[in-house]
Amino acid sequence: MPVAPSAAAATVAPPRSRRPPLARAPFRRASAAHGWEPRRPRAVAVASSSASASPPPGAAAARRRGLREYVEAAGEMARRKDGGPPRWFSPLECAGGERVLGAPTLLYLPGIDGVGLGLIRHHEKLAKMFELWCLHIPVEDRTSFEGLVELVETTVKSESSRASDRPVYLVGESVGACIALAVAVRNPEIDLVLILVNPGTSFHKSQLQTLSAFLDFVPEPFHLTTPQLLTFLTGNFMKMTSTVVGRGFSPEEDNTLSEITSSLLASLTFLVDILTKESIMWKLKILKTAASFVNSRLHAVKAQTLVLASGNDELLPSSQEAEKLRGAIEKCRTRLFRDNGHKILLEAEFDLATNIKGAGYYRRSRKTDFVSDYLPPTPDELQQAINRDRILNFITDPVLLSTLPDGKIVRGLAGLPREGPAVLVGYHMLLGLELGPMVTGVLSSTGVHIRGLAHPFMFDKNSEQIMPDSAHFDLHRIMGAVPVTAANFYKLLADKEFVLLYPGGAREALHRKGEEYKLFWPDQPEFVRMASRFGATIIPFGVVGEDDICDLLLDYNDLQKLPFYDMLDKVLTRDGLKLRVVVSKD
Repeated sequence: MPVAPSAAAATVAPPRSRRPPLARAPFRRASAAHGWEPRRPRAVAVASSSASASPPPGAAAARRRGLREYVEAAGEMARRKDGGPPRWFSPLECAGGERVLGAPTLLYLPGIDGVGLGLIRHHEKLAKMFELWCLHIPVEDRTSFEGLVELVETTVKSESSRASDRPVYLVGESVGACIALAVAVRNPEIDLVLILVNPGTSFHKSQLQTLSAFLDFVPEPFHLTTPQLLTFLTGNFMKMTSTVVGRGFSPEEDNTLSEITSSLLASLTFLVDILTKESIMWKLKILKTAASFVNSRLHAVKAQTLVLASGNDELLPSSQEAEKLRGAIEKCRTRLFRDNGHKILLEAEFDLATNIKGAGYYRRSRKTDFVSDYLPPTPDELQQAINRDRILNFITDPVLLSTLPDGKIVRGLAGLPREGPAVLVGYHMLLGLELGPMVTGVLSSTGVHIRGLAHPFMFDKNSEQIMPDSAHFDLHRIMGAVPVTAANFYKLLADKEFVLLYPGGAREALHRKGEEYKLFWPDQPEFVRMASRFGATIIPFGVVGEDDICDLLLDYNDLQKLPFYDMLDKVLTRDGLKLRVVVSKD
């Protein structure tokens, strides 16, 4: 069976992978008058009018909430005269849905606006993975930075004691990211996962530092016309406009530009209420205090941390700050989005849940389990993986063949079993180019989800730093790749999964001159004994043509002669030397 299937002609089908069991998500609602409850966050029934009614089936998939809904809902909250205190709420969109059993708690800490609706585009998707709670800081509230940290800290301790076997997620924007870091500094013994979105730790290197002094001379409401805030307020809408114009109009998008224009005017109106001059100056004061507190204690952060930085941030030098945090925090990884602005969470191209999964940061236990914690790709994520290999499929036009039980070779996957466990064993072609099209092609055309056993290099934090893009391997993790260990192999077969295994490993994929189609398998393939233990079907496969698409100019023997290559070679092979030993001991 050739491993390079044609994905272009396939229809997208839901994965057949074993999903974690789902449970109804119980959410409590309370009136806006209810305050914060230490034992569990209280749910405040606040949402836009469009969110109050139950949407028709498929409505969420057809049009995800965005800036327009954010403006409407935030405006409704801002018009309520409320001096505090800050409180937790659960979005109405999250009520009555389904989520995986054992889902961890996610606490969202807002940025300068303080409304708590920054995740409005992501509510439905995150609610399937987490118990989602958002912090609302009323416009007229003047709780200090220390008070906000204590509030969040109390909730974190409560959630941690309630489910001590699960992590607590803190997603913080700008000043919210500083609060999350402060909580982590003060509670190193609690299992936290920090998702920092354009963190405000770079305040002292930003234009915001001088903004507070300048605002003293600007009457209200003209403070919103300052260059920094005006760019911040309009940047997302202009980005939406350029995206629509750049790709052209479809019949369904005739009114897109008019909607963007009306949303922009509505946002400027509501921002007069929510970003008052006094409120902005107070938030900037908090941000200054927060940045000073956190920057002097970054070395004390022990929590698993993911920094999401925008390369086109209008307010903060977020891309440079991400590099600083990666070096200062022990368990920190970064993801850079070069074309996104400060309010990246409201931009259409960004998906928070996908980035958490891609970075390998989603877990429901104290230690990441790449098998039991895995969530199958959504249709959007599968389409991303297909698009990644679209050019390769167009150039090579691969053909997929399979063998029926009677030995007849047919075009397509009619001969592929539909029930696991099964082990697909094959030869790793040049650079492993067949891997992506095979996994997406089989999943798209049959619904069979193949889980690949991958080199530990793809999961190592230090490996990301030598790649052109730190997110280079994210789609592999989203599509189900797991580190190649005997334990992971055992778990996958026990779950009746389809497991992809290359016994020749990276040595085959990076073969040298004259080694086309040559196997580098061990004398005693360890997978046979493991597969027989579970009665798994072993499916051998091969590829024809991939090793012939080019001639090698340089191979490993040539690279060894280059200066300093030995240093890179040690990084690439550091974990690979241990793989065969680990497997052979099973």
